[in-house]
Amino acid sequence: MKIEGKEYRTIWFENNVVKIIDQTKLPHQFIIKDLKTVKDAINAIKVMEVRGAPLIGGTAAYGIALAVQENNDPEFIKKSAEELIQSRPTAINLKWAVDRMMNKLSGINSDQILDIALKEAKEICDEDEKFCENIGINGLKIIEEIYNKTKKKVNILTHCNAGWLATVDHGTALSPIFKLVDEGFDVHVWVDETRPRNQGLSLTAWELNQYKIKHTVITDNAGGLLMKEGLVDFVIVGADRIALDGQVCNKIGTYLKAVVAKENSIPFYVAAPTSTIDINFFGETRNFEIECRDPSEIMTMKGEDKLGNIIEVNLGNSPAYNPAFDVTPPMYVSKFICEKGVFDTDKIRDII
Repeated sequence: MKIEGKEYRTIWFENNVVKIIDQTKLPHQFIIKDLKTVKDAINAIKVMEVRGAPLIGGTAAYGIALAVQENNDPEFIKKSAEELIQSRPTAINLKWAVDRMMNKLSGINSDQILDIALKEAKEICDEDEKFCENIGINGLKIIEEIYNKTKKKVNILTHCNAGWLATVDHGTALSPIFKLVDEGFDVHVWVDETRPRNQGLSLTAWELNQYKIKHTVITDNAGGLLMKEGLVDFVIVGADRIALDGQVCNKIGTYLKAVVAKENSIPFYVAAPTSTIDINFFGETRNFEIECRDPSEIMTMKGEDKLGNIIEVNLGNSPAYNPAFDVTPPMYVSKFICEKGVFDTDKIRDII
């Protein structure tokens, strides 16, 4: 994506460090941060300087490369891999990327191991960029089929951030939206604020501003009213983990939107690369933890004061419960959009 006329990816390797965009500073400040060690990569994932399943995977891949650069002892690399996987438990792309890196480096003891690690990490990121571009193309096709270009204005509701910032480039749920705009559709996006981290307000809205796409930020509880009043044509979200039977684990609040969309006969699309599919997730078998984050995220809010300083405001002192994800059953998902095409949820097993 272009920021002030310059093309950026969300992660890259330059001068022996990994460069990322510190997403905790957006939308107020656009800051490039250096990750110099594997600990830096782990911390960036934990505190959500990077987030979004595909980007977490890319960061973990480069985290392994940083571990090799720091100390190419096999035991250190193995321990680093374990710590990376534990940094955030829900997004499957993280473990997928670490496992792929470790398989690539298995048995390699030569002085070429760093070059091999860096090449594989870059390949993982390059693949994600291409996959997300294809998600946009495939998503555009199904939306064009529905509207057949007779309806040029489309109102879309999305939740959390599944755009360029959640991936290496293009995005998942936002990728078809960018393509719609490129094709000349008059697009308006309803952006859920996505409490408590406000990824919709801080990240999705910021991206749409960069692309000059019309949008309106809404509270998380407003979507049902908008759908009931006919102000939403379809809902599109990303995913952090997808089951073989079509269950979708995504940012908390996704399930609520899916239920209301079905109640109002509104298509509910999930866009994600096939690396988000977990072959061990099916039916009642859930082999992963739904991440519960610090309750303080609910009881505080960040903002910018009149002097341009980013400050944090305390909202109260009550106990709070802060699950970061929920699981949407397949009956509420209209279509799954991935780099290979558009599928019904009962075809996900066949895709892989």
